[in-house]
This record gives sequence, C-alpha cells and structure tokens, in this order.
Amino acid sequence: MTTLETVMAELEAKSNEDALRIYRNQGYEGEAFGVRVGELKKMVKGIKKDQDLVRALFDTGNADAQYLAGLAADPKTFTEQDLDAWADRAFWFWISEYSVAGVAAESGNGWDVALRWIEDDRDHVSAAGWATLTHCLSITPDDQLDFATLETLLTRVGDTIHDCPNRTRYAMNGFVLGAAAFTIPLLEQAKTVAAKIGKVNVDMGKTQCKVHLATTYIAKLEEKNRLGRKKKTARC
Repeated sequence: MTTLETVMAELEAKSNEDALRIYRNQGYEGEAFGVRVGELKKMVKGIKKDQDLVRALFDTGNADAQYLAGLAADPKTFTEQDLDAWADRAFWFWISEYSVAGVAAESGNGWDVALRWIEDDRDHVSAAGWATLTHCLSITPDDQLDFATLETLLTRVGDTIHDCPNRTRYAMNGFVLGAAAFTIPLLEQAKTVAAKIGKVNVDMGKTQCKVHLATTYIAKLEEKNRLGRKKKTARC
C-alpha cells in the first residue's frame, strides 16, 4: 500500500547530493532530499489516483514532496481556497512559480487566483500570481482570454517591474515573454514593454542562471517562427 511514509522513504532513497547542492545554491533553505525531476516524474503514476496523499505530500513542506505533489495533483479538484493554501506554503520558486502556478493554471480557477496573488505583499505569492498568468497564456485559446486586462497588466509591468521584489521581477519578466510567445495579439505590446524595461536584475543565488533579456528572447522566437504556439500542459 502506498502511504505518505512509503513515498517519503522512496524520495529519501532517491536523494542526490548534486541536486541538493543546486537547491541550496538557488537559495532554498528548507527540508529537501535533492531528487532529480526525472525521478519525480517516474513516481507520479503510483500516487496520482490518491489525491489525499498528494495533498499530504505537499503539506510536509519538503521541497521534493511538494514538487511531486504538483506533478501528481488533479487540478480540477482544487478550489480557490486550496490553491491559496498551497501558494501560502510555496516558499521556494520551484514550487511557487512552477508546481503551484501550473496546478492553478490548469484548475479552471487560475485566472482569478492569479489576479489576487499579484496584489499580495509576499514575494513568493505575487511571483506565483504572475507565473500563473503566464501559464494561463500558454494553455488557453486566445478566444477565451481577457485581452483588455492582459494589456493593462503588460502596461503595469512596464511601469513597475524594477520597483518590485526579487522573484516577482523574474515572474513579471516571464509574463512579458509569455505574452509574446503564446498570444499573437499581444506581441507588439509585449515588444514595446520589453524595450522599455530592458535588463531586469534578479538575485539568482550562487548559480550561473541568468534572466532572459526580453527583447532578445522575443526576437529569437520571431526568427524561429515559434510565436503563438500553445502548450498541452502548464506543468513540467
């Protein structure tokens, strides 16, 4: 029988010192084993049918368990209150901007929670909000998007990004990239905003990771004719 204890034991057995070192270099200070994402994906099938277990994994606060929970979650079972609870406890950007944001975007409640989260004073929650908006752009047909609001949000990024907290800046920059990449109607405005914001400085910890320069990134997408392509899933 698969239980919380057996899954946590399996995660511990898959611990990887190099992966854990990456976590630490990226600023994560909480509990974790350091499990490669590929190994986590192999575990999804065994737990995704038990959503109570999925939620229990997230509640451990362990980064690997939380990421696994995000991969195995059934987004359609999540209420706004459920998503709020996960966002509150997603203290590392791998969890807040990818796991939680991905689940939110696929839940059907992503748009509404994202608009609330971006107003939150906590960096990890506001970053999750902007990331969720980007994930929504990536999987939602254009005819179902609120372009008036999206245009207002792009203007907001252009006006405020450099005054926002660290991870929020990163996620806002990602929103500009997503607006250009996934929605042709927003391309020209995204290019204008990208030129306005220029280089976005983000503390990436003790890593070689860099923040994409939006103007360059968008130009490369145009050159490769990769604009307007939607994704099948927001989670990876």
